[in-house]
Amino acid sequence: MDHRVFERFREIIYEKSGISLNEKKVALVSSRIAKRMRTLGMDEHREYLEHVLADSSGEEVIQLLDVISTNVTHFFREAEHFQLLAEEFKESLRKGQRRFRFWSAGCSSGEEPYTIAMTLSETANGNRPDMKILATDISTRILGKSVGGVYEKKKIEHVPGMMRDKYFEKEGHGEDAKFKVKATLKNHVVFKRLNLSVVPFPMHGPMDAIFCRNVMIYFDNEVRRRLLEEFYRLLKVGGHLYVGHAESLTGMLSGFHSLRPSVYVKSK
Repeated sequence: MDHRVFERFREIIYEKSGISLNEKKVALVSSRIAKRMRTLGMDEHREYLEHVLADSSGEEVIQLLDVISTNVTHFFREAEHFQLLAEEFKESLRKGQRRFRFWSAGCSSGEEPYTIAMTLSETANGNRPDMKILATDISTRILGKSVGGVYEKKKIEHVPGMMRDKYFEKEGHGEDAKFKVKATLKNHVVFKRLNLSVVPFPMHGPMDAIFCRNVMIYFDNEVRRRLLEEFYRLLKVGGHLYVGHAESLTGMLSGFHSLRPSVYVKSK
């Protein structure tokens, strides 16, 4: 890929998503857009760049971001986060709270918000609180998979057998079997497209907890600070922010204090 073409793609991707790509990502960008180029019958990167720039509807930019976005996740990833979520939710129920709002920011193919929903449903233990989970992602393609809620057998290997039987419907047999999230779980989750680099967000809060795990590693510090300010605005006092174990937010967490590694609390 021509250096100037790559630089222009890099500018567009940063402007429209906040994803920061360094000079070492030429091969990644080239391979990610290749499939889209084949769909459009294009052979040259510059031709595709001109196509993106010429599309006044903005739809091709969305297609570009869809192929650039990384979507790696699984059910009950970083399981200790869900253990803490269950503990906090149980304590809030004990104190009489009946309305709960949660946000999975960068929900990918849906495993995280559905895991949140399973955790809450199990912890509610027969109670019927008003609980909703907002699940957002920039990729329309991956959101479509999330809404469908259908997963291959290997994708649900981290789901305990009892929960799998309770919250999924099996379709097919053997290794080709698929597992579809039941409506009783889906009803707690609302999926929306959202660009995390564009603030302020339309939500008003307050949120009981926000999960933004392994997302901010793709942003530069300026975008991270803006995002953290919005998380702080939207969280209730005492609300938790969950980030990925590999993410360092040192010096950017004014108003939050660390509860444990990768978990922060809005203190005031």
